[in-house]
Amino acid sequence: MSLKYCQGPDCHSYTTQDRLKGIKGSKTFQTRRRSRLVYDEFCDTRCYNDWFSKYGTQAVNHFGRLKEVKHLTEDNAWQKTYDWDNRTDDRVYVYRNGITKEQRPLTESQYNDSNYTLNER
Repeated sequence: MSLKYCQGPDCHSYTTQDRLKGIKGSKTFQTRRRSRLVYDEFCDTRCYNDWFSKYGTQAVNHFGRLKEVKHLTEDNAWQKTYDWDNRTDDRVYVYRNGITKEQRPLTESQYNDSNYTLNER
């Protein structure tokens, strides 16, 4: 069985009571288990920030550093979203253009389909 430990490079060096483990006379500060709630691979934001400070530049270089400016245009500003119909308390699914504010109706299945794209006019 593999336990999921915090990936913070300095997690073991923080002197908190929950990190202090072992029997009397030979206690050590140890890496915590990771949080299942918010921090994914880390036990808290301090360890998350430590990791990013140490490895962030290396990670960005590995996974792809931007080399030119990205632009949001009318053609690529479409996002799936929904509004509430206050009369019926139901969701109204739409594709909304973030620039022009134009809306086009969607069905719930189209909204939930991650491969669905807006049909061209």
